[in-house]
Amino acid sequence: MSYANNSSNGVQSDERVVDFRSDTISVPTASMRKAIYEAVVGDDVYGEDPTVLELERRSAELFGKEAALFVPTGTMANLLAVMVHCSRRGTEAIVGDAAHVFLYEQGGAAQIAGVLLSTIKNKPDGTFCLDELVHKFRGFDVHEPNTTLVLVENTHNMCGGKVLPLQWLEDLSKICKERSVKLHMDGARVFNAAAHLNVPVARVVRDVDTVCFCLSKGLACPVGSMLIGSKDFIKEAHRLRKALGGGMRQVGFLAAAGLVALDEIVPKLKIDHQRTKRIAESIYTLKSPLFTVDLANLHTNILMVQILTDKVKSCELGKRLSTIEAKEIEDGLVDASGKGICVKISARDWAFARIVVYTNLTDEEVDLAIKKIEYVIREYEKNIK
Repeated sequence: MSYANNSSNGVQSDERVVDFRSDTISVPTASMRKAIYEAVVGDDVYGEDPTVLELERRSAELFGKEAALFVPTGTMANLLAVMVHCSRRGTEAIVGDAAHVFLYEQGGAAQIAGVLLSTIKNKPDGTFCLDELVHKFRGFDVHEPNTTLVLVENTHNMCGGKVLPLQWLEDLSKICKERSVKLHMDGARVFNAAAHLNVPVARVVRDVDTVCFCLSKGLACPVGSMLIGSKDFIKEAHRLRKALGGGMRQVGFLAAAGLVALDEIVPKLKIDHQRTKRIAESIYTLKSPLFTVDLANLHTNILMVQILTDKVKSCELGKRLSTIEAKEIEDGLVDASGKGICVKISARDWAFARIVVYTNLTDEEVDLAIKKIEYVIREYEKNIK
């Protein structure tokens, strides 16, 4: 017997849901909602929205760059970077084979910008071999495309929220500059990288030409990303944003949430990291022959739970964690009000499952999730010989 889950529809149910699928499901805080309601707005296409202008100014200043641009999504921000840096169709950008811009942005660089994405193998820490990179640059022969851009991701999503080493970024930047190749950072969660390294975000992005960060992931805003770089770069990105349908009007309602996020959410990101570590420690301590985590190399708010047997599928694990069996209730696996615990994770046809922690979660919810995860792991150990 299992209990139906109605909580995602806002309907009261017998379940306590803890949703770890992604930090994209974070929601605006009370202070963000107040700021949205009270925002002073204008027509941003005309450059007349004061709240957007302030968010762009603050972002550029924080990142130590000249200018910034508000865009609807991180995917658009990355595409704009490709379009500006690879202004001639048929040029080439090099990107890690596990990068979001390669795996999950629908090949927009090729589909829309006419730019070839050439992949280089990502290492488990999110980096790639710089010696291999040097040999991948092309354009010395009439038969080849010109390599004009290298893209990196920091933190690296599919490498488990890994933070790129600062020395590696510096070395990479030197290689790119020697060859007049631009360097763009997909920094959707770059503030998490800064929190992990305990340095200002400007230091993390010092050696890249351009960077974007997401407002609607761990920063809990409803919409938006920021694209940051030189004045000339942003001027061209602003023009191309209109062609992509990103020219919006009274965007200050959204930018207002971003200003609150910079003041209130960014300083608390280490709490997300600490809660993620607690979950990782609970799984690691079980010493399960079926599931494990790389506790020593956990950096931020993304935890990959490795599945060590082909007898358990990631999607099956996800389904089991989100289901409440009658025996769980009998065993007392409930919250303080007697509700069963439903844990949602990101699970596909992978050899791992992904857990992402974000600001809206509480210590109580993390504790409940740990209890459910431990219960399910022991259940698998009992049933799989």
